[in-house]
Amino acid sequence: MLFNSYIFIFVFLPIVLLGFHFIGQRGSHRIAISWLIAASLFFYGWWNPAYLGLILVSIIFNFTIGGLLEKNSSKLILALGIIVNLGLLGYFKYANFFVNNINVLTNGNIHLEQIILPLAISFFTFQQITYLVDVYYRLTKNYDFLHYCLFVTFFPQLIAGPIVHHKEMLPQFTRDIFGKLKASHLAVGSSIFILGLFKKVVLADNIAIHATPVFEAAENDVVLTMFEAWGGALAYTFQLYFDFSGYSDMAIGLARMFGVVLPLNFYSPYKANSIIEFWRRWHITLSRFLRDYVYIPLGGNRNGHVHRYKNLMITMLLGGFWHGAGWTFVIWGGMHGLFISINHAWNAFTKRIGARRFGAQLVAKIFGRLITFVAVVIAWVMFRAESLAGAMNMYSGMFFNNGKAIPLPSWLEPMLGDVSGALKMLGFTYHGMFYNGVFGNSNQGVIMLFFMLLIVWFSPNTLDWLKDEKPALGLDKFLVKRERKFLVWKANGLYALIVAAIAAVAIMYIQQESEFLYFQF
Repeated sequence: MLFNSYIFIFVFLPIVLLGFHFIGQRGSHRIAISWLIAASLFFYGWWNPAYLGLILVSIIFNFTIGGLLEKNSSKLILALGIIVNLGLLGYFKYANFFVNNINVLTNGNIHLEQIILPLAISFFTFQQITYLVDVYYRLTKNYDFLHYCLFVTFFPQLIAGPIVHHKEMLPQFTRDIFGKLKASHLAVGSSIFILGLFKKVVLADNIAIHATPVFEAAENDVVLTMFEAWGGALAYTFQLYFDFSGYSDMAIGLARMFGVVLPLNFYSPYKANSIIEFWRRWHITLSRFLRDYVYIPLGGNRNGHVHRYKNLMITMLLGGFWHGAGWTFVIWGGMHGLFISINHAWNAFTKRIGARRFGAQLVAKIFGRLITFVAVVIAWVMFRAESLAGAMNMYSGMFFNNGKAIPLPSWLEPMLGDVSGALKMLGFTYHGMFYNGVFGNSNQGVIMLFFMLLIVWFSPNTLDWLKDEKPALGLDKFLVKRERKFLVWKANGLYALIVAAIAAVAIMYIQQESEFLYFQF
């Protein structure tokens, strides 16, 4: 069951909300929690009921380990909990990958049946590891079993995050008011959900038709022009942005309908002026997990620059591998590890020579944003490609035009007159920028790319618009001090009409269900 499906929007969600409200109005706090747990397990089991047993066993095991750690902060018990969690994740997500690579290296013939990846296993595994570590360090305490079950299974954030901390969620679940719906929560939550739905079905799914054919062509050894390769890479860059941004908004909106405030997980990352800032804005809770539970335990930046760069590289390689069992993901993580290391080295250099003051200038910010964006786009190619060969074909088109003359639109030749001949001598041709046709309707695609670039670089995001309602934990540190009253959501008739119009458009675009891209991780 998908957030962007009719059955979820018009059947599942209304039933769960009404049941929650009906139970909560009668003061049955624990029954209301039980209702949400049951609904969340039903939601999870909709894809594959067989894996309900897996998540329930994981919950029981980690709750038991948490109880033992609360009584005795034993490193041995903590290690046992982490090893079992990672072992479970490793078997389901990486067993086939390792067996295949062992066969390649040893020319062996080890056979392992294809293992189907259980939905959300990466997210609920990491979430429970954070719980065990936090209990060990006395950063949270062990609540009762019902509260813990809801912490793990709460359906708005179960499938693709955010990766929440026990201490962030449990105090909200234990409040007396929890279980009683409020009109203000419904208004704010539904507005955020609708905006997220619009991003997914109108923006992400429509730019996807310009990204998918290009990457499929690269996998099939089709020779791509420079414009086709860059067009496909940019289309995927925006598809992933609006897909993940849409999911993040919908998760926050759904939780808010039940009176729960989730942590911020996505905040306009393409507005980042450096790759360091990008990772503070993209998948914020995963970045937090990698920083707190991998980078800092490795030593962080405590032992000089060389160790910092080594620790950054290890952390990002693991972050890439978390996304998928494939060398493309590992290389993507390594690319970002290299980018972040270069960024830190540049910051240290400018600080040492006293040039840091120039970083605040408008020109420096523009160049910083542009360089960061281009680096992210280049890395997304490796992230999206199904194989190293497909990625190399994309890069060959992007940077070398696959050895062909650089294409220009045919209508440009007569306009340039004598200049066109000179351009031909320099290696240009007038066959058209998209002569393979793999970029779809090129005019429509280019217009969409330009429109989306304007949105991601210059428009306020959903949470900016609803900032007065405190829609997400951790939002305050991102907000600009300057007030923009005309861009702030208000609970009145005008904004109700605006949101209703957006909802109508989004509902019309739900023609076929499409999974969120982060579901595969």
